[in-house]
Amino acid sequence: MTAASFRMDALASALADDMDVTVLTTRPPASARPFAEPGAVRVKRMPVLRDRSGAIRGYLQYLSFDVPLFLRLLAHRGDVIVAEAPPTTGLVSALAGALTRAPLVYYPGDVWSDAVASTNAPRLIVSAMRRVERFVLRRARCALAVSPEVGERLGALGGHPERVEEVGNGIDTSQFHPGVASVRVEKPYFVYTGTMSEWQQPDLFIRALARLEEEDVQIRFFGQGSSEKKLRELAEELAPGRVHFGGLISPSESASWIRGAVGALVSIVPGIGYDFARPTKTYAAAAVGTPVLFAGAPTGAEVVRAGGLGEATEFSVDEVTAAMHRLLVDARDGTTERERARRAEWARREVSLQTVGSRAADHVRRALRGSGDEHP
Repeated sequence: MTAASFRMDALASALADDMDVTVLTTRPPASARPFAEPGAVRVKRMPVLRDRSGAIRGYLQYLSFDVPLFLRLLAHRGDVIVAEAPPTTGLVSALAGALTRAPLVYYPGDVWSDAVASTNAPRLIVSAMRRVERFVLRRARCALAVSPEVGERLGALGGHPERVEEVGNGIDTSQFHPGVASVRVEKPYFVYTGTMSEWQQPDLFIRALARLEEEDVQIRFFGQGSSEKKLRELAEELAPGRVHFGGLISPSESASWIRGAVGALVSIVPGIGYDFARPTKTYAAAAVGTPVLFAGAPTGAEVVRAGGLGEATEFSVDEVTAAMHRLLVDARDGTTERERARRAEWARREVSLQTVGSRAADHVRRALRGSGDEHP
């Protein structure tokens, strides 16, 4: 599951307290391990085009989900539609909502047009994505933002900041907590979970690992993304046998791998338009008490520093190498375990996804109650 999946699961569970909830989503890739469906909601899965790694990445793949989704939304005729990114999914949801008179709540997590721009995509693609995103935001009765920075960008892009509601971001502390069992492996390891893309450039960690020649330590990657192939090639070149890729895993498996790690690796490339991001990886690590090694943009770094969650460095191989060494020392001398409960308590207090889901559900209910009004 991705960060977006966690958010939508928490929202659906909160809404199911007093509403009938149907989730329209994709069938998981064949390589994905099975995981439990949320029991309180109805889940309908659709086939979708995926690339060789199992990812849904690219406009044709998005359309393979969005076109059938449009027809299903017309047939289902829900009272309110909650759409997750990408903006193309928001677009078909907005059009279906206009035809069925169902209000739209857009829950993007990120500003997709900014993310596309940060990858040096062709100007035409960036412009088209921005127009789609702007249309969705203007049609939505409400947009839910995961942080003040994302909320500000969504409001500016859509031209209606009064329709943007900040609900925060977080992690499911019922699954991510210090009591989960650690994975048992022979060698110490750092763990990277989630998306591997141009705006994260996690090759930084492989380059740093290669400099730790005297340390018998590994990196475990879980997830997928556009950079995975290059990461595999770089790992084979610089650190053969020391970097492992585990693909998509369930939340419980992710928690266990993070629990047993020396540190959880998180990165955001600074200065490419994505500096506002606060990655959910940080919260997942904190919730199980594992220290974070964050490299890059200042917003994510400040979260780590303010919460005392681990190491925050510049986006630099030298600095990351030094931070990895410090975390290895902390693991050996017991500092990591002594600090585990404090970090986990911070996560329970500050970033519980159950609280975020309830907050988001309240805004969905308000959008539904206002559905008889003239569309703003």
